[in-house]
Amino acid sequence: MTTLQDRPGTALLVVDVQNDVVREAHARDAVVANIAALVERARRERVPVVWIQQGDEELVPGSEGWRIVPELTPRDGEPVVHKTHCDSFEETTLETVLAAHGVGRVVVTGAETDACVRSTLHGAFVRGYDTILVGDAHTAVDKSRWGAPPVEQVIAHTNLTWTWQSAPGRTAGTVGTADVDLTGPLPG
Repeated sequence: MTTLQDRPGTALLVVDVQNDVVREAHARDAVVANIAALVERARRERVPVVWIQQGDEELVPGSEGWRIVPELTPRDGEPVVHKTHCDSFEETTLETVLAAHGVGRVVVTGAETDACVRSTLHGAFVRGYDTILVGDAHTAVDKSRWGAPPVEQVIAHTNLTWTWQSAPGRTAGTVGTADVDLTGPLPG
């Protein structure tokens, strides 16, 4: 269980599912649909949905490319955390938002697998959170022209490595959208 005291709650994190980030992403529509299903389930189960939104010189705040995709719309009152680094915790209000909701366990979805998703997973885990990755609810664009493996392999590798993540007092894991339990313990 989490190493954070008195933080039994879970939150769904939706990382950088913004127009320009996922425009050419692998399996974009399927991933966005899986995230949408999780968002609706979280809302029904009264689990906080926390939206993460990157802003920088390429994703100019307020621009169309910076906006969260139209299929996913934050509701009034749902926190939107703005960031400038890959790790959603670095120089943001994310920790404050999660603490206010009593969250010690995060369920992570979004983009890009090999950058902000991985950084946020590790950022949460080293800060004491139980951390689950939804294996079919994250994506990336193909970076093979720069020497990266094909995006399908990047996703598969991330899912595999997060399945075996461990540290004292914390749990981690990877599950599919259909198997996410937003209110119970991580798979053991």
